[in-house]
Amino acid sequence: MHSRILGTGSHLPDKVLTNADLEKIVDTSDQWIRERTGIEERRIVADGESTVDLAESAARNALGAADIEPGDIDLIIVATTTPDRVFPSTACLLQQRLDIHGCPAFDVQAVCTGFIYATSVADSMIRSGAARTALVVGAECMSRIVDWSDRGTCVLFGDGAGAVVLGASDEPGLLSTRLHADGAYEKLLYVPYGVSSRPEKVRDGEAYLQMRGNEVFRVAVNTLGRIVDETLDDAGLHKSDIDWLIPHQANIRIINATARKLGMSLDRVVVTVDKHGNTSAASVPMALDAAVRDGRIQRGELLLMEAFGGGFTWGSVLARY
Repeated sequence: MHSRILGTGSHLPDKVLTNADLEKIVDTSDQWIRERTGIEERRIVADGESTVDLAESAARNALGAADIEPGDIDLIIVATTTPDRVFPSTACLLQQRLDIHGCPAFDVQAVCTGFIYATSVADSMIRSGAARTALVVGAECMSRIVDWSDRGTCVLFGDGAGAVVLGASDEPGLLSTRLHADGAYEKLLYVPYGVSSRPEKVRDGEAYLQMRGNEVFRVAVNTLGRIVDETLDDAGLHKSDIDWLIPHQANIRIINATARKLGMSLDRVVVTVDKHGNTSAASVPMALDAAVRDGRIQRGELLLMEAFGGGFTWGSVLARY
């Protein structure tokens, strides 16, 4: 038994925050942001809007694309760093929204690599026979953990959600998934406070993302190069076999460096970071959905999805669409 992608979906909040808007908030410039990150704008959730709201819209779009009814879903996994609550999980809240009852529903937290992790778990459960039709969502409200006075981080992140429906198949769809982590890099990209370590900091609104950007960049480029080789070796394929690279949308320089390691032209790389910034676990499924819906990605093509995030975590999914 194998799993394959049946449908994709995504959703972005309505509010647009441009680089020009950020020039009014912190000491930065549109030129500086574009040259170093490739980002032109990002989307920000409205007051009262939350991660499960984004997840629901993306999930319904994916279900529609797959022509699957919510009741056909027997596994829900949500990848998020910004859950609505400590508990219930965002997956359980989404399950309630979709009027699905009884199937397993849980969250995965691997920051920017969250969707890759969640997809790998769903694939394993389908292969084992524990599930037949899985809804996998990456959804984030990163704007809620960004310090808007920190020009080094606030320009990078945005909010959004992406989703896929995976279904059991006799034909191979997901060919390889590779997951890694190394907590030794904790201090390069992290949120310093949590509900069990420093709850007063969380209550006071001081639990903000912190990052040492130059060091993260160096580790990310080297790590993603290795995961590409590892993934292709695992599947017995070559770089030239890949039709589309769908990377985590963190920074255009990281994306370009990964494409160079693959020897891929940028016109075979899905880039959406310019329109929504770094949306953490949501970025890969949103990029996938964008390229499917505009017709670039066609059935039968080979896709390499990869991501790198805080922890550090990193991983890949190689799939025949």
